Amino acid sequence: MHFPNESPEYRVARDRLLQKEVELRRQMEAVAEERRRLPPGGILKEDYVFDGLGADGKPARIRFSELFAPGRDTLIAYDMMFPRYPTDPRPKPAEGAFARLPREDSPCPSCTALVDQWDGAAAHLEAAGFNFVVIAKTPLERLLTFAGERGWRHVRFLSAAGNSFKRDYHGEDAEGYQQPVLHVFRRRTDDGIRHFWSSELHFAEAEPGQDERAFGTLEPVWNFIDMTPEGRPDWNVGIDDHGPREAKPGLVAG
Repeated sequence: MHFPNESPEYRVARDRLLQKEVELRRQMEAVAEERRRLPPGGILKEDYVFDGLGADGKPARIRFSELFAPGRDTLIAYDMMFPRYPTDPRPKPAEGAFARLPREDSPCPSCTALVDQWDGAAAHLEAAGFNFVVIAKTPLERLLTFAGERGWRHVRFLSAAGNSFKRDYHGEDAEGYQQPVLHVFRRRTDDGIRHFWSSELHFAEAEPGQDERAFGTLEPVWNFIDMTPEGRPDWNVGIDDHGPREAKPGLVAG
């Protein structure tokens, strides 16, 4: 194919790059296939109890086993860094409830940007037959307040402030600092709930000059940037990059 006014040199280089893109697509599918062939992971350590919203929209105690809707046997769970890493120097929100709290009590800006992007995907994941939740260490009231201020409407949020899930599954380090980890769990008819996969790439040392890319193709902003001539800038996402949003009504304030 050709585009208007392109040079012969451009087409030769672009066709060469296209072959590498085809190879990358092939490799991505090979990795996904190998992931699907993983042996069964460990049985869920315990039936953790989280704080969340029940079917009536009111605060409730929710067991891990109750996160699997009928007919949906796979759970995707993201460990959000909320509160953020205490040495994170990026500004806290400039407006809203968290503008009045210490910076270390506010959420990680990068995790916030991820949930911004994933909120629209959550309903589609459920329609495709999967369960999706975001788990934070902060108390439920703060979590729901922040979700309302961001305008998140589709993600299901849980607080692990009262259990050891994050510590047990590496969403929290030995000092209690939060880590961003994506998990997949599978409910099996023969032996209950088992861990299937987690984003261990976050803990692997990045090669020189490379971003850690812990979630690979799941970060739309960075993947858009990869398509540009500038490439990934020396930039760290800010929590107020989007500007203020109207809060979602009906959530806990304060």
